[in-house]
Amino acid sequence: MSILVVVPCGKRKIWDRSPAIGPVHARDAYIGAPFKVNRKYAKRFAERWVILSAKYGFIDPDFVIPGNYNVTFKDPRTNPVSISRLVEQIREKGLYGYDKVVVLGGRDYVDVVRRAFSKFKVKVIAPTLGLPLGKAMAKVREAIENDSPFDC
Repeated sequence: MSILVVVPCGKRKIWDRSPAIGPVHARDAYIGAPFKVNRKYAKRFAERWVILSAKYGFIDPDFVIPGNYNVTFKDPRTNPVSISRLVEQIREKGLYGYDKVVVLGGRDYVDVVRRAFSKFKVKVIAPTLGLPLGKAMAKVREAIENDSPFDC
């Protein structure tokens, strides 16, 4: 079974710590603990993984982010990427070609991913949906430690 893992970006970014650092790869841009544990899961179990950024959409880990930004799906005034653009990216990047899409994130990200993939015959699962952040991170860590990918 082929698996795509979608990792939510995260509010904490490298520029919060080092404002003058300049452009960095997406895999290194997000420095919060939730992103780090989700990235570790994705690297361990996914055939492919992408980051869902409210600004850039579905981005590969080697995508270069030029600098800090603050865009969120929770606030439409920040102008997050549209569902129609995400659907375009799914087509352009071939993200629809997986048996299962595992979304590691909260309700906002899960809802966006489900809406974007609704036009494709892909099973979207959200194993941490509805859990408080600490419990979600613990569940992901446990999957990694037990070498047991989510099979919802």
